[in-house]
Amino acid sequence: MIEIKNVTMEFAGRTDGNNSGPVLALDDVSLQIPDGSVYGFVGSNGAGKSTLMRLMCGVYRTQQGSITIDGEEVWDNPAAKRNIFFVNDETVQFADFTVKSLAKYFRSYYETFSKDTFDRLVATIGLPMDRKFSTFSKGMKRQAIAVVALACGTKYIVMDEAFDGLDPAMRKMIKDLIVDEMLDRGMTLIVSSHNLTEISELCDRAMLLHKGQMIFDDEIDKIRSGVSKAQIVRKSGAVTRGEIESLGLTVLKHTVMGSVVQAVVKGTEEEIAGKLEGLSADFVELVPLTLEEVFVYELEARGYGYESFAES
Repeated sequence: MIEIKNVTMEFAGRTDGNNSGPVLALDDVSLQIPDGSVYGFVGSNGAGKSTLMRLMCGVYRTQQGSITIDGEEVWDNPAAKRNIFFVNDETVQFADFTVKSLAKYFRSYYETFSKDTFDRLVATIGLPMDRKFSTFSKGMKRQAIAVVALACGTKYIVMDEAFDGLDPAMRKMIKDLIVDEMLDRGMTLIVSSHNLTEISELCDRAMLLHKGQMIFDDEIDKIRSGVSKAQIVRKSGAVTRGEIESLGLTVLKHTVMGSVVQAVVKGTEEEIAGKLEGLSADFVELVPLTLEEVFVYELEARGYGYESFAES
């Protein structure tokens, strides 16, 4: 597994208008990514997702805490780094490469590189081998990097906003390639995305970062089942937030519309339903939430609005 223990990362001071001084990118983050999982990194803009990915791949050195791949520290450890491939969200560094020369470049670093896999995937997609990256569309660049990543045969692939800006057909093609390879050899995929529907469909586990802090991480199904929207009607008077919280429930959002209250509450359906019986309400209904709604409500509770999250 990949194990992240108490990692803190702070960047040097800067001045950018309203903000100055050091930037705390990650604040005591701990996480375990089990083998064979598809793990989603989600968070607000500047939450620390890309920083954490670069630390995991040994691009940055941890200032506090540790990151290990199968028990080995990743920083300055070529043996550990050979088990992981990082797909950056930028490809400008490969502008002068062709698909052929890019494959040759990475083949020199990864002993597990499979020419058969590379040739098969290139043929499947139909990528031109001798054109420079600078002449490729964004989608073609993402396809080429994904092909090389899969051909390298690493146990772990880390993709930072790998599907950002791609049209639906292109996204499906890249995801299908990745999923097929995962099924064939049991690799682990870690992917960041602001598309929460995509995370929900692709990943079996996910974590939420906000301002460098881990809000939670768990299996997707458990995350969704851990928060519900309660619709409560009490003719004698609207149920207050304080009344719900006095029952031992955590309320992320509370909205009143006449005698009808909508409350986003943390807990299992059984737990919430059982405790809400103490309100003597005329009607109570629990509505399940999508993964996107859960994340948005968690961030809104911390003062980060939906529009900001969707645009980040």
